[in-house]
Amino acid sequence: MGDKVSGSVSTSSTTSSAIPMDSEQLEQQQLATSCGYSQHMQQANLGDGVATARLLSRSDWGARLPKSVDHFQGPAPYVIIHHSYMPAVCYSTPECMKSMRDMQDFHQLERGWNDIGYSFGIGGDGMIYTGRGFNVIGAHAPKYNDKSVGIVLIGDWRTELPPKQMLDAAKNLIAFGVFKGYIDPAYKLLGHRQVRDTECPGGRLFAEISSWPHFTHLNASDGESSTAAPVVPHVHAQAAAPQTPHQSPPAAPKV
Repeated sequence: MGDKVSGSVSTSSTTSSAIPMDSEQLEQQQLATSCGYSQHMQQANLGDGVATARLLSRSDWGARLPKSVDHFQGPAPYVIIHHSYMPAVCYSTPECMKSMRDMQDFHQLERGWNDIGYSFGIGGDGMIYTGRGFNVIGAHAPKYNDKSVGIVLIGDWRTELPPKQMLDAAKNLIAFGVFKGYIDPAYKLLGHRQVRDTECPGGRLFAEISSWPHFTHLNASDGESSTAAPVVPHVHAQAAAPQTPHQSPPAAPKV
């Protein structure tokens, strides 16, 4: 269905100087340009293995080729926030690169998916890691994979808040997506737990994003529950617990 791609997911140029912007659009542009993104998110320049820009391409972190790539049309009406739970938080760029590879290995090799499930990853180094990219059908939130941008903040954020550089990177990625037309300006921001029974993105991170612009409380008319019961952590690789007689196996992790 979709085109097969390798390397980074490109972002096409747009011309905005002649388009009048309201206050919210102006704010999105300012956010998108405030951290060195300008109108294009800068690709990383790896000198000694340390990123000097905020966006790393797939080739930068050593992504395996996707098995296939399926696209969806138009700006995404939803942004869905995740935590990885495992891998744990990474603070150096080489560690975060390895975390991205570990997640891709788990998703592709163990679960048999086309690629890493998320659109983008955010590391504790403050860098943004390209996963499937914009306008590519993901594997992170059933019923929303073909109309959302899935952003995973690497780490376990059930009780701790991600560091400021991670939160800022996530906000600026969203602002950039809106500015470039990949995300609908009227997008709805959701936590993974709102669309599936899971702890993801962790209680502390969910409380944080609940205060962000565009956060949406779903209701029955949206086809989902307005609250989500935490069931199991959002895991990527974890050894199975030993079973005892007459004991039911644990529920499979939910993506």
